[in-house]
Amino acid sequence: MAKQSTTDSPTRLRTMLANERTLLAYVRTSIMLAFSGITAIKIFPEDRFFLAMGIMLVPVAAGVGLLGYMHFRRVRDRTAG
Repeated sequence: MAKQSTTDSPTRLRTMLANERTLLAYVRTSIMLAFSGITAIKIFPEDRFFLAMGIMLVPVAAGVGLLGYMHFRRVRDRTAG
């Protein structure tokens, strides 16, 4: 039996496209968090609260990006087979 391509199944194609949009939303959120943290550090370097928040936001942004990529891979692997 021949293997079906992604164009044979509109449902699979829609799932893959939705998965890519979700990944892009994670990336967008991650970039926004990183830039917010960097901005807080640059604008308020003498305020300890904003400095701490800025320092915390950068690793949180990396974590959000990593979680988004892991979710993308999990869904992609589930729909590939």
